[in-house]
Amino acid sequence: MTSAPPTAPASALADTVLGRLTEVYPAAGDPFRAQEMVAYMKGIAPFLGVRTPERRALSRTVLEGTPRPDEADCTAVALRCFALPEREYHYFAVDYLRRHVGRCSSGFLPVARHLVLTDSWWDTVDHLAAHVVGGLVAADPGLAERMDEWIEDDDLWIARTALLHQLRFKGDTDTERLFAYCLRRAGDTDFFLRKAIGWALREYARTGPDEVRAFVERNRDRLAPLSVREALKHL
Repeated sequence: MTSAPPTAPASALADTVLGRLTEVYPAAGDPFRAQEMVAYMKGIAPFLGVRTPERRALSRTVLEGTPRPDEADCTAVALRCFALPEREYHYFAVDYLRRHVGRCSSGFLPVARHLVLTDSWWDTVDHLAAHVVGGLVAADPGLAERMDEWIEDDDLWIARTALLHQLRFKGDTDTERLFAYCLRRAGDTDFFLRKAIGWALREYARTGPDEVRAFVERNRDRLAPLSVREALKHL
C-alpha cells in the first residue's frame, strides 16, 4: 500500500523564501535556453532557463537575511519547491537541503524519499542520495536498516539512492553493506543502476582501493562490464 505524500507544514520562513524565489527566478529566465535545458534533460521537467552560476547567485539574494531553518522549515521549503513544475526550483530545494540537512532528524527521511520520487532523474536524485539521505544516515546509523529496504525497492531511483547514499562516507563506509548492495542489484539491466554500482565502488576505492579491487575480481562474473569499468577507472 502506497503511503500518502507528506504535507508541507506551515512556515513563515518558507513563505518568505518562496515569495522571493518565484519572483526573481522567472525574471532571470531565458525561454530559448529553457528549451535547450529541457532537451538536454530528456524532457523530465520544464525549465525557466536560468544557468547554474546565475541561479546560485540569485539564490543568495533570495536567502539574504533569512534565519536558519528548523526541520519544519526545511520540509516546507523542499515540498513547496518540488510542487512547482520548473526544474530550477527543485535545484534550489536540493541546494537548501544540502546546506541544512544537519538540522533535520531521521524523521525527515520520508520527505527525502518523496523528493527522490518526484520527477525522478539523476540531476536531483544523486545529490539527494549523497548529501541528504547520506547525511541523515550518517547522523543516525539506525536508518541504515531503511536503506536495506530501499535497495530492494522496485523503483530504480530509490534503489539507486540506497547504492549511492554512502558516497561521502570515506573511512566510515560500511563496506559489507556497500558490497552486499552492489551484488543485490548486479543482475539489473538498467543503465542507471549499473552505473551507480560502479560509481559507488569507484568512490570507495579512493579510501579502500585494495578492498574494491579484490571485490571486483571475486565478482567479475556477476557485475556488468559497465560497473566493472566504473569501479576500476582510477585503480
